[in-house]
Amino acid sequence: MTAPPPVGPIQGTTRLYAVLGDPVAQVQAPALMNPVLAGLGIDAVVVPVHAPPQHLEQIVRGLQRVANLDGMFVTVPHKVAVRRLADRCATTVDIVGSANVLRREADGSWLAENFDGFGFVAGLLAAGHEPGGSRAALVGVGGAGSAIAAALLAAGVDRLCVYDTDTPKLTALAARLDAQWPGRVHTLSGPQLQGVDLAVNATPLGLRPDDALPFPLDALPPGALVADIIMKPRETRLLREAAARGLRIHHGIHMLEGQLNSYRAFFDLR
Repeated sequence: MTAPPPVGPIQGTTRLYAVLGDPVAQVQAPALMNPVLAGLGIDAVVVPVHAPPQHLEQIVRGLQRVANLDGMFVTVPHKVAVRRLADRCATTVDIVGSANVLRREADGSWLAENFDGFGFVAGLLAAGHEPGGSRAALVGVGGAGSAIAAALLAAGVDRLCVYDTDTPKLTALAARLDAQWPGRVHTLSGPQLQGVDLAVNATPLGLRPDDALPFPLDALPPGALVADIIMKPRETRLLREAAARGLRIHHGIHMLEGQLNSYRAFFDLR
């Protein structure tokens, strides 16, 4: 395997991109994006920024005033809150209610977009998993989960069952999705997943070793695919136990890998 190009020296001309999260130690965007920037010969760097929720607005407003900062990547738990800090939102953001990237425009304003769903579906396809025509269930409709729900429907999932402990949030998302894809979205009263081809964890459960499972595995049929969007640890408890039962598994890093070309186009990285 060819080693990625080394990240160039940080200097006065270097452009900046921030990754906002809480926690932030697990983020993988710098490890994936910095070699891309170096390979393209672009004098820029992606850096993690630990942003506690109570300080998010102050941090984002401050970063928006940093003249050599061109964009922000957004991860847990800020994807819903950050959309109101943008001047404009892309259509996807309005549908799913969350954003995972902000871009400084030529006039100095900020545009919010969300590529989580597109990246998740692209990752599935790259791994040989076709979501079209399948029955899917998704647990967790926060920033990433809401985007994944919309992308799965756009990719042709026949039936999508969704669950979240936040009932008002779940109901609101289901209504927005049903307006776009009538009759294909069904809400669940609990995380019991039955008769599905694809089961997706879009909750933070799995970041810590002692976390409970986001949903039980015993009702999933043989041959079902269990996907987790958590990237670190790579092997979450959910994926380990699913594999032990003989179920197929899909790792979280594929969602980010599936977004790289979208990021390149969005930020005009050439």
